[in-house]
Amino acid sequence: MIFARRALLQTGWARDVRLTLAAGRIATITPDAAPAPQDAHVDTLLPALANLHSHSFQRAMAGLTERRAAGRDSFWSWRELMYRFVAHLTPDQVQAIAALTFMEMQEAGYAAVGEFHYLHHAPGGTAYADPAEMSARVFAAVAETGIGLTHLPVLYSYGGAGRAALGYGQLRFGCTPERYAALVGAARLAARGLPQDTQVGIAPHSLRATAPDELSEVLTLASGTPIHIHIAEQPKEVADISYWLGARPVAWLLANAPVGPGWCAVHATHMTKAETEALARSGAVAGLCPITEANLGDGPFDGPGWLAAGGAFGLGSDSNVRISLVEELRTLEYSQRLRDLARNVWVQGEGSVGAALYRGAARGGAQALGRDAGEIAPGRLADLVAIDSRHPALCALPEDHLLDGLAFAAPDAVVSDLWSAGRHRVQGGRHVARDGIIAAYRVAVAQLMQAL
Repeated sequence: MIFARRALLQTGWARDVRLTLAAGRIATITPDAAPAPQDAHVDTLLPALANLHSHSFQRAMAGLTERRAAGRDSFWSWRELMYRFVAHLTPDQVQAIAALTFMEMQEAGYAAVGEFHYLHHAPGGTAYADPAEMSARVFAAVAETGIGLTHLPVLYSYGGAGRAALGYGQLRFGCTPERYAALVGAARLAARGLPQDTQVGIAPHSLRATAPDELSEVLTLASGTPIHIHIAEQPKEVADISYWLGARPVAWLLANAPVGPGWCAVHATHMTKAETEALARSGAVAGLCPITEANLGDGPFDGPGWLAAGGAFGLGSDSNVRISLVEELRTLEYSQRLRDLARNVWVQGEGSVGAALYRGAARGGAQALGRDAGEIAPGRLADLVAIDSRHPALCALPEDHLLDGLAFAAPDAVVSDLWSAGRHRVQGGRHVARDGIIAAYRVAVAQLMQAL
C-alpha cells in the first residue's frame, strides 16, 4: 500500500492519497485519507512513464563513439562503430549490460521498457541452439530488475534498401521471415516465466532492412501485440526508400500496411506536413528519443504539426548513451525551441509545457507498449513513480508548476520510489538490487573491453 502527500490523478492533483494494490494493479484510491502503519510513505506520486524504445546492449558503448574521424561524422559512421562493438558481445555480457540498463531506467523513473531487440545470433550469424538465447538473456535481466517489459524481436533481413546483402557486422541480426517466426515463437514461450504484464510483440526493423512481401508476412505474427518500426530517421533513408519503392517511407507505410493505434513509429523525424498529419490521424504513437536523436544528429521532430493533428507520442532512450527521463523531456522541448527560435512550444494553446510533455508521454508510452497504464486510476497497472518535491530544484514551486520544474530544472535524484506493475524496486532513490547489478556489469564490460 502507498500513502502519498500528493498524487497526480486523472482529475488533477489530490492530497493525502492512499492507494491499495492488488495483482500488480491499482485497486483503490482514497484522497484525504490517513496512512496505515504498513504503508510506503512518499511525497509526490505520478504515473510512471514507459521507455518505449531501447537497445540495451548499446549502453556499454556510451563514450566510445564521441571522437571525430576523418571526414564528416554521421549516423552512418556511428553505425559502423556499433557493428564492430557488437561482434564481441557474449550472452553473459548482454545479460549484465541489460540488467544495468534496466536498473538505471527504473532509478530514472521508467516503470517499463520496450526492448527493440535485434542481437539474435552468435558472431558471423551462426544460430544458437536456442533461437531465443539472446532474448532469454534480456528476460533474465528483467527478472533481476523487476522492470515491466514489452519485448520486440526485430526482423532484420537486408543491409539496406533494395534487398542489399547483409554486411558482416549485421549477420548477428539477420533473419528470414521463417527464421524470425521461429524466434518470436521461442521468445514468447520463454517469456511465460516472467510476470503477467510482460508482452512479446514484433518489430520489422525498418523499410530499408525488410522488403514489402516480408513485411506483410511477419505482420501476421503480431496477434494483437504491439508493432514497432524505425521510420524516416535520416534524410539518406528517405532518399533510398523513395528511389526503391517510389514513395517516401511514411507515405509508403501508410499506403501499404494497416498502421493504427497498435503501432509505434520510432523517430519519424523527416516527414512532410501531409505525412505528419496522416500518421497522427492513424492513431500510431510517435516514438521519440530526443537524447539519442541529438547524439546521432538525426534532426528535430515536428512537434507543433504532430500535436495540431492530435498525434500521440512517447519517449525512449534508444542507444542509452544517457538514461535520464527528465533530460529526455527537456531535450524534446529544447529541440523545438532551437529550430523555431521560440519558447514553450510543446503545448497546444496555453498552459504548462511540463504537464503536456509528461502526461502526453505517460499516455503515449503506455499505448505503444500495450500496457494498461499511463494514468493513476483504479484498475490500471500500478506503474507509479514518486518524486521528492522538497528537493531544492522543486521546493519553491506550487503544485501547478511541479511538472514544469521536473521537466526543466530537476536532476534524476528527485526520484525516490518506483513501482513496475506493483513491484517496488526503487526505494529511497536506489534500486534494491543495485550493488549486485553494478558488480556484474563491471566484470562484463572489463572482459568486453579486453576483447575490443
